[in-house]
Amino acid sequence: MRRIEPAGAVVGHIAVPGDKSISHRAVLLGAVAEGETRVEGFGRSADTEATVAAARALGAQVEEEDVDRLVLRGRGLRGLAEPRGPIDCGNAGTLLRLACGLLAGQEGRRYELTGDASLAARPMERVAEPLRGMGARVETTQGGAPVTVEGVASLRAIDCRLPVASAQVKSAVLLAGLSAAGRTTVVEPAPTRDHTELLLESAGARVRRRPTSVSVERAERLALGRVEVPGDFSAAAPFVVAATLLSGSELTIHGVGLNPRRTGLLDVLERMGARIAVYNRRRLGREPVGDLEVRSAPLVATTVTPSEVPLLIDELPLLALAAGFARGETVVRGVGELRTKESDRVESVTTALRAVGVRIASAGDRFRVRGVPSRPRGGGVDAAGDHRIAMLGAVAGLVSREGVELDDPDVVGVSFPGFFDVLATIARRG
Repeated sequence: MRRIEPAGAVVGHIAVPGDKSISHRAVLLGAVAEGETRVEGFGRSADTEATVAAARALGAQVEEEDVDRLVLRGRGLRGLAEPRGPIDCGNAGTLLRLACGLLAGQEGRRYELTGDASLAARPMERVAEPLRGMGARVETTQGGAPVTVEGVASLRAIDCRLPVASAQVKSAVLLAGLSAAGRTTVVEPAPTRDHTELLLESAGARVRRRPTSVSVERAERLALGRVEVPGDFSAAAPFVVAATLLSGSELTIHGVGLNPRRTGLLDVLERMGARIAVYNRRRLGREPVGDLEVRSAPLVATTVTPSEVPLLIDELPLLALAAGFARGETVVRGVGELRTKESDRVESVTTALRAVGVRIASAGDRFRVRGVPSRPRGGGVDAAGDHRIAMLGAVAGLVSREGVELDDPDVVGVSFPGFFDVLATIARRG
């Protein structure tokens, strides 16, 4: 249990850990790349440490030069070892799903991927089904983890039309496509984060990108070299929302990844009236980066459409809190995918925000939030074993009148172990 006291404002300059999504992918691709791969700005968390452990179990050498700097020596694209036992993915859905695609082409080797209770309950057939269509041997346990993969000599290239927008499923199919004869294409119902495609291009794979699809051709080798990981936008988002909602706030967040397929929250907040400026725009590798300057601002309600949801899927809980301060009623449609996260986030967000006094209602794949002019009262929030809900509860405590008692706060370590330390440096009382 941790108590989060109300703040008068958030003020200062901060940086956030390296992007978790890119860190996962850099380690996995480094494990199959030839030569040395240096990962700088690695976002260390429970999830990404599971990926490092998995790379080692698969035979890659991983040297940890510093907390945020790794050196990998890979095994080659189809040279991963068969581990002695199951690979424990912990809570990392990205690791499990992407690994399925990468392991499908490891001829003659068998792999078992396990995880915690939360991961075991998440849907894995959405990955297994298209991989089977490529000739892969993938079996799930009642639709979830543990998952077993038996590598085959040759996979078939396919044209895969995803029924649900999912960067993890897209990435798994593309990674399997590296070992498939011909061109493998994934068609998305809406754009999702494209870190896999960008890293594959950097590693020398033949990737073809179109507005609604991406293709990859069989590769014989990858060479990734140096990967510079920008700050994680999802880790910056709680502070962006806190600074927007607390009067008198002035906050600068340095070195944040600004991939347009990740920053939908900025677009929605700005049309609600938020004051967010971007300075020092630059690139780390193929990823856009910048510094965010956030000042407090009054907000007006908006409507978020299903096509926008994949661009802010991890930030939807925070958007719901922001909507509680906006004039009018905010409606967010197409949030069904939130029900398949670490918790049923539609329900856990609704429960958490109601507990602190936000007027939110959810049904099916949408939620509605009626904004009020004053701060919510505060109360108790159960993180429900979900790191995003824990961070939501912490920000709710800052912007409330009476503070929040947060149950299971340590779950933030799944993605952002130092979250509460950073929060303490910028919160100004009274």
